[in-house]
Amino acid sequence: MVWEGVHTALITPFADGRLDLDAWEALLARQLRGRVQGLVVNGTTGESPTLEAEEVALLLRETVAMARGQAVITLGVGTNNTRSTVANVVRAHEGGADAGLLVLPYYNKPNLAGLRAHVRAAAEPGLPLVVYHVPGRTGQRLNATELAVLCEIEGVVAVKEATGDVAYGQEFMLRSRCPVLSGDDFTWMPLLSVGAAGVISVLSNVAPRRTVAVWEAWKRGDAGAAAREHASLLPVVRYLFAESNPIPVKAMMSEMGLCRNELRLPLAAGTLPDEALLPDLA
Repeated sequence: MVWEGVHTALITPFADGRLDLDAWEALLARQLRGRVQGLVVNGTTGESPTLEAEEVALLLRETVAMARGQAVITLGVGTNNTRSTVANVVRAHEGGADAGLLVLPYYNKPNLAGLRAHVRAAAEPGLPLVVYHVPGRTGQRLNATELAVLCEIEGVVAVKEATGDVAYGQEFMLRSRCPVLSGDDFTWMPLLSVGAAGVISVLSNVAPRRTVAVWEAWKRGDAGAAAREHASLLPVVRYLFAESNPIPVKAMMSEMGLCRNELRLPLAAGTLPDEALLPDLA
């Protein structure tokens, strides 16, 4: 498995309240044509709080059938209940996922001892884990040393760092050799410059080829080309995060004919994008 480059945090397409599997297959095919390094299923961008276990299993099955061996398949497995998290990890492992995205427990704000026990329990079934640090969603910001302690646990293979704080990311990287995937499309380029390995991206839903072009330029040592391509995409990124994710990305993808502009409550459709943002989002 390659813990670098562009891993797309996939939306979940719906049609009349149900999974739109035709749209899902088309989205996966488009991602693979864009040469993304990874596909993340059942994350926040995929509206994981409102997906049923049977739906998650179906999305994973379809993804494994289409993309196994072509991209790293990561399934969102984290909850704020350790027992349910472990059960999710087991199902992900049995379903063919390459890794689990383990959001740190939200709302109940565990102490460090509890967090360590939680991550150890999730790692026990043997599925590689990407620890997901997102204070804006969990209500708990760990200091860099605390996060590094969690990433030392056997079975943790990468961290999705989503504070949006480049200085924090750099401080963490001074304390850990765990590969860092940015959780923010805004901060991806700055984090690469201080040692990050890639991004778990919302942007690559709408522009997989161009997002991968940033990575490919960086990988071949052309930092200037990478920075220019990233900068050219910032107007799209600003739109994608003008409202709660994934409200804008679904609106933009619907305007591109890739899915319906349909979300599950409590999320509702938001502002449509300016048409000037849409050309050449391959």
